[in-house]
Order: sequence, then structure tokens, then C-alpha cells
Amino acid sequence: MKNTKRATAFLFYLLISSSATSIHAQQASVDAIQSSKGAIDSMFTRFARTQHFPGLSYALIAEGKLVHAGNYGLINIEKKLPSSSSAAFRIASMSKSFTAMAILKLRDMGKLNLDDPAYKYIPEMKNQKYLTGDAAPVTIRHLLSHEAGFPEDNPWGDRQLAVPDATLQKMIREGISYSNDPGIEYEYSNLGFAMLGLIIKNVSGTSYQDFIATNIWKPLGMNNTWWEYSKVPGEKLAHGYRWVNGNWVEQPMLHDGAYGAMGGMITTIEDFSKYVIFHLSAWPPSDNKESGPVSRSAVREIQHPVSVPMMNASYKYPSGRPCPTLSAYSFGLRYTKDCDGRISVGHAGGLPGFGSQWTILPQYGIGIISFSNLTYASAGYINGAVLDSIIALSHLKPRAIPVSPILKKRQEQLVKLLPSWEGAAESGIFAENFFLDYFNDDLNKQASDVFRSIGTIVKVHEIVPENNLRGEFLIEGTTGSCIVYFTLTPEKSPLIQEYDIELVRKR
Repeated sequence: MKNTKRATAFLFYLLISSSATSIHAQQASVDAIQSSKGAIDSMFTRFARTQHFPGLSYALIAEGKLVHAGNYGLINIEKKLPSSSSAAFRIASMSKSFTAMAILKLRDMGKLNLDDPAYKYIPEMKNQKYLTGDAAPVTIRHLLSHEAGFPEDNPWGDRQLAVPDATLQKMIREGISYSNDPGIEYEYSNLGFAMLGLIIKNVSGTSYQDFIATNIWKPLGMNNTWWEYSKVPGEKLAHGYRWVNGNWVEQPMLHDGAYGAMGGMITTIEDFSKYVIFHLSAWPPSDNKESGPVSRSAVREIQHPVSVPMMNASYKYPSGRPCPTLSAYSFGLRYTKDCDGRISVGHAGGLPGFGSQWTILPQYGIGIISFSNLTYASAGYINGAVLDSIIALSHLKPRAIPVSPILKKRQEQLVKLLPSWEGAAESGIFAENFFLDYFNDDLNKQASDVFRSIGTIVKVHEIVPENNLRGEFLIEGTTGSCIVYFTLTPEKSPLIQEYDIELVRKR
């Protein structure tokens, strides 16, 4: 018998059960943020001061809207212009997911395939010399997930923003130096996303700047977002600074160019929040009408981890709480799953003069954004601290997974057979494997022993689903409780293929 032995005990059951019966997670998130405004503002302000941020703009998203925004300091020290939610910050590598979204837009239009070799759309890539003769060619998917074999290039890449297309094409034509063969290792590459910008141009017949503006910004209502800083109204443009020897030193702004696809966007908190809301709208999957620049399934694809996961066994949240995490790169986004199963998706951005970060927690329906005009500002740290505090202090629970009709039906049918299992073989609710893997006498004895321990049945609780075809439920008795777990087959009329019953508490 394949005994899954639910590794959780009764306290875990209460946790997930309360999630299923709590108020809607999104409204709870809104309430938590609204009630914590003062604490949130204090956390951001204190961090900005200690880290010498000239200016800061931030926002929290929940229930499909911007529910709280705040600002600190100046976007232009010389002119003493205050930061605001309409101030325009360069967001650096937070631009990458827009480039990824544009690529998937072209894919869904039938213009390209993610597993096509890059040389199909960038002729200069055709004669690349890889490290070994048996190397596979660089594909679009490799470029999206930083697995093209290019070396990590943040210091160099940060200074390439204004490079013209002709210079990028010449570099590719002359041959790229590889640190690995394609498809073997993850290594962060700004060059790779500059090449994606070139692919967008060559496939669409327009610049990546115009394609993204037309096909992503405009449908989302991002009307105060730019590529070229000289086009931003002067009173809105955040100037970038570096903290040197106790003073802020202004950093030169780079013009738009071929590398903008990796980090050139300039936008406001108000505009970027619309993009974050769109990302959150992809969760949970639904039958709702599509209304975005790409399908919600494409958004989930962009967010899904692709590269080889990286374990951080010693990770600690800003509060000091230890919690190992597993991280991977998606398409222009980072994906993390922590020891509690909490999933976060987002990306940081850093350039001389700027530091930014955004994160969404799809299970909770909330997101956070912060922009600063300090070189490589550690915006991700404060964003993580704020999110973790909101969840911990407000006892937020993840969104409950809905119970599918078939899961509910099989639960009701299974309960009628317990504990005797009389007539189980003839019931028609078990898969063909079931009575080959489980034996009737054993099933009867195990369930009867458990039922004797829990006494007279008081309540059969609603099933708590793990997904559409798997879940567990509590049976509460006068002297104890047990958990019953089962999973269904992929057939048109799903049948029970696996089962377990476990005593979790005796009174």
C-alpha cells in the first residue's frame, strides 16, 4: 500500500482549513494594508533615511488596485523637487519582463517560436563559435531565462544603455565570448535581453521601443512611461545620485539605445502599478474574459520558473526569521518559493543613479513596488520586510483553492464507505489500480482502528483541496480526529487512485 502519511499534524490542518473558510484573501489584504499605513510609511521612511536615499516612491497593490502609495525625499536635489507617485524614475532591469512579454506577444501572433535558434532572427548570430563543437545553438528561450552561455555582465552592461543597434550587431557579428555552452547554466546577461530587443525589431518591423509602447503600455493605460529621459517633463524626471563621502553626487543619465530592452524604461508608481495589477490578474486561473495585452496564461508562463533552481538554505527574512528558499529565473522575472510554500515573483532594477524592485505574492493577491534615485538602492530588502510584516502582523492567509465538484462528490461517496469498506469494490468510484495496491481487509482494519480512537462522529469537515483532483478532509469525533486524503485519476470521470487515513489527535 502506498501510504502517503500526511506529514502534517492537526495544527496544519487547522491552518489550511481556516484559509478555506476565512474572508476573501484579497479583501483581507486590503484591510491589512489600510490598517497598517502608518507602520508601512514609517518602515519605508526609516529605511530611506538610514540608506541615504535622496528620494523614494512606493506603493502596495491589492484587490486589483493601488491601495496605498507613499513618497519620501527629493527627485531633484538642486531644484528641491519632492518625490511623488507621478515622478518618473528609471527602473533599470525591471524593464526586462516587458521585453519578455513582447516576445510572448509575438509568439502568440505566430511570428516566432521560443525554441527557435536566435540566428533565425539575428543573422549575425549564425556563425557563433561556442566553447565546444557539440554545443546547441542559442535559442530565444535561452535568452529569456539567462541560459545562453553569456557571462554575467552587470557592471559592463549598465554602461551600454545608449549603444546604437549597429554597434550591438557589429559585436555579435565579430563573435561573442561565452562562459558556458548554451542551455547548461544560468548566468545573468544584459546582453541577452538587448538581443531580444533586436529580435523584436527584426520580427515586428518596428523598434522594440515602439512595439512595447503600442502593445503593452498603451493597452494598460501606461501613459506616463518613456524610454528616452529627454522626453520626460522636467518637473517629473527623477535625477539619479550616488552617496559619496557623506554627499549626494548626481550621476549622468544615459540616452535610450539598443540596450534599453534590458533596463531603459522610465515610469511612475502610478503607471507601473497598472502593470503589477495585470500580473496579479492572472491568479487564480479563471474563466474571466481576457482584457490584457497578452493572455493571462502567457503572464503565468512569464512568471513560471525556467532556470535550474538555486537553494538558499540559510536565508532569513528581514525580521530575522530563518526560512530556506528555492529561487529560479523565469522570463525576465525572478521566482522564489520559501519554506512555508509562499511564492513571490518580481524583479529588481539597478543602474548608476537608481535602484528599484517589485514583488507580487500571487497566493495572497498582493504586490509591492518601490523606486529610488540612489545607485543600486536595496529596494528589495525593504519591500520584503514590509510584505513579511503585513502578512505576519495581520495573520493573512493565502487564497483558498476552490473545491471542484468531482472532488466534493468523491469525498461524499468515500465517507459512506468508512470505516467498513463494505461494497467498496462494487461502488464504481475507485480506479482499476486501487484494489491491486490496497487490500480490503487492511483498509477495513486501518479505518476501524482509527474510528474507534476518535469515537462517535461529530462532524465531517469540508475537503481542503491541494488542486482540482487531490485533497484531504477532517473527520471530527467525540474522542479524537483523523484526516482522510485521496487523489483522483486523469480520466474523464476521475476515480480514486490513492487514499490514506491518519489519526491526528486524541482528546
